Amino acid sequence: MGLILLFGPVSGAHLNPVVSLVDWLLGRLPGTGISGTHMAGYMVAQTVGGIAGAVLANLMFDRRIADIATKDRTTMGHVTGEVVATAGLIAVIFALARTGRAGVSAAAVGAYIGAAYWFTSSTSFANPAVTAERMFSNTFAGIAPGSAVAFIPAQIAGALVGLALAVTLYPDVSRTADEAVVPYHRSRRIPGSEH
Repeated sequence: MGLILLFGPVSGAHLNPVVSLVDWLLGRLPGTGISGTHMAGYMVAQTVGGIAGAVLANLMFDRRIADIATKDRTTMGHVTGEVVATAGLIAVIFALARTGRAGVSAAAVGAYIGAAYWFTSSTSFANPAVTAERMFSNTFAGIAPGSAVAFIPAQIAGALVGLALAVTLYPDVSRTADEAVVPYHRSRRIPGSEH
């Protein structure tokens, strides 16, 4: 929640590559959503930021800086859990935008991820950048690089399932793609920035 509130006014809180991908996909026809250039830039920043966060966590907990995970998560249950976790996350985010409730996205996404930690077998990574980051954490929360190869496609598949669900429930959801997560408009002025 805190990161969404912190980065929302700067980037629209694009912290997840599959959220950025769905925002871009939804916005193609009506001219809403983020541009392909922004999507690519966000994906690089999301992944690099996640890995930097893992390195920082390793330092804080007196672990090796590059501590490659060995935890195998390649069961069918784990992969299915990632599809479910990611689909639900995408559906929640874009349904909130479509129904004019994007302002509660920080709380809703935080609550959803917290709940999905418990109701999915995978503990709800639901984010390819988080998957990349957790490869650098050889703890109970880590994921072996070989498992990440299964998780990331599962997250992309989950994003597409979530997109299909959002479009089924709200056929005009694409009109509000640029309101996803935290509405962000370049024309907005920050108080005190006029000087």
